[in-house]
Amino acid sequence: MQAMILLPVFLPVFLPMLLAPFAARLEKQRPDQGMKLTLIGVAITFALCLGLFISATLKHNVTFGFTNLLFVGLSFEADFFRSIYSVVASFMWLISLMMVPEYMPNKRPRYLFFSLMTLGATLGLFLANDLVTCFIFFEIMSFTSYPWVAQEETPEAMRAAQTYLAIAVFGGMCILFGLWLLYPLTGGYNYAHLKTVLSTQTPTASLYIASALMALGFGAKAGMFPVHIWLPKAHPVAPAPASALLSGVLTKAGIWGILVVATRLLPGDLLFSNALLVIGTITMFLGALLALFSIDLKRTLACSSMSQIGFIIVGAAIHSLLGEHNAIPASGIVLHMLNHSLIKLTLFLAAGAVYMGLHKLNLNDVRGFGRKKPFLHLCFLAGAASISGIPGFSGYISKTLLHESIIEYIVELQAHGQGAGLYQVVEWIFTISGGFTFAYMLKLYICLFWEKPSATVLAASQARLQPLSRIALAISAVVLFVFGLFPHQIMEKAGMLSSPFLQSQAMHPVAYSAFVNLKGQFISLAIGLLLYLLIVQTFLSKKEEDGRIYLNRWPECIDLEDGVYRPAIQKLAEGLGKVAQAVSLEKN
Repeated sequence: MQAMILLPVFLPVFLPMLLAPFAARLEKQRPDQGMKLTLIGVAITFALCLGLFISATLKHNVTFGFTNLLFVGLSFEADFFRSIYSVVASFMWLISLMMVPEYMPNKRPRYLFFSLMTLGATLGLFLANDLVTCFIFFEIMSFTSYPWVAQEETPEAMRAAQTYLAIAVFGGMCILFGLWLLYPLTGGYNYAHLKTVLSTQTPTASLYIASALMALGFGAKAGMFPVHIWLPKAHPVAPAPASALLSGVLTKAGIWGILVVATRLLPGDLLFSNALLVIGTITMFLGALLALFSIDLKRTLACSSMSQIGFIIVGAAIHSLLGEHNAIPASGIVLHMLNHSLIKLTLFLAAGAVYMGLHKLNLNDVRGFGRKKPFLHLCFLAGAASISGIPGFSGYISKTLLHESIIEYIVELQAHGQGAGLYQVVEWIFTISGGFTFAYMLKLYICLFWEKPSATVLAASQARLQPLSRIALAISAVVLFVFGLFPHQIMEKAGMLSSPFLQSQAMHPVAYSAFVNLKGQFISLAIGLLLYLLIVQTFLSKKEEDGRIYLNRWPECIDLEDGVYRPAIQKLAEGLGKVAQAVSLEKN
């Protein structure tokens, strides 16, 4: 049953955008007042999204559309999956903004303006009901989030922002070309229409090219290999509240687009699914490897985001391969998206607390900062344990479902007498990548909370977070505890109610405490512990009298931006310049 209601679906998207100039101007004229207006506006937006979520839970999807706006029209629908992610996004905006007054005493008007604009654009993307609406808000989101990366205006920030914008433009162009190729095949872009039309057609070369272009374009925002290059560079320079949103929400906008392509354009297609699986596996492992090598707190968390996005992309590929038996990967995708968003909110806000105390992020400079800070210790531990997949925390639930879905597909192939070598390798890499996750989080945890602090760190450790920042960090950590405590009542239910968007059936209950599920995760954790002992403590650090020194062994040789993309663009520009010069001389 659907209800044609204007205000609930219209306001969450456009209210923050309409509020943005007023909040920025008020903050400039009367410091702190614009901040209060922003918090109130985002709280109202969160309440409106919550209303959409409650309506969808009662099976009353809210829809609305502008028929002729921008020549193509805009359409929105708030089903369960779209509404719950709108709730998560607006919740994360509200919590991250609560740290802004302490974290950012200056340059607030600009930050508030672009934060509100980006919130509206992100909600527009999540609530979109067709690819054109999704694309329009995707592009708005890309440009309004660019100032987050450039906020500090340092040379490093400006270069990272340049990379972020270049990848965003590239991604947008890929999606646009894909849309042009898609229209002659479908005659429309509505999600339901795409599914209906293409389900009766044999995939053509044009459809493969259009789907690949759109998957690459959306993958650029997600941090997918090989267009991941902005992620490790943008996070260290962006303010921590912005990093929480870049990592936790904006990367999911890219995943959102990939899911639409996988479920509406080429559902169950072997070629597309296997290509997505290979790219997801590379993303998953490479991100974890880079995170282990990093000695910058926020860069480690950024590379971790790349790896977790890889886990989700692997789940999307298996979801497509399993066809009508895709209930488990569907729930795994939904829950790992939600988990990763909320985990990164906690971890980046904790990193923000470290930065506010020391104004440094290098592990050698922040070593021991969290000692005798039980509040920060518990909050960080909740995020670290959850992302590592430790049983009892929310991340264990979603990783178990994703892992079980790979095994389910292997068993299905073997039952039909088919080879499963590729998928067995993916399952091994999945487990090993989980071990890397535990290793780099253990590295951060021990560095911050157990290593001996220097005199400088000890002096800075006396400072305490302001109440509003403490409330923000506490709420984000408590959510992870609650989700982990009630996997069947909260997490599984969310996964099952989201199944219609992912074109899957409801999932049967899973015994997360069963030995077979615990065994896989304990193997992953054991690998992580070995990696920490054998690599982190021997190759990536060394013990000295005043504490452990973390060595910078960041693999510059695999930096695609400096090693491949920039040189290629420069050579292309030089070649075009020579051609233009030759043409000019010929005319003269």
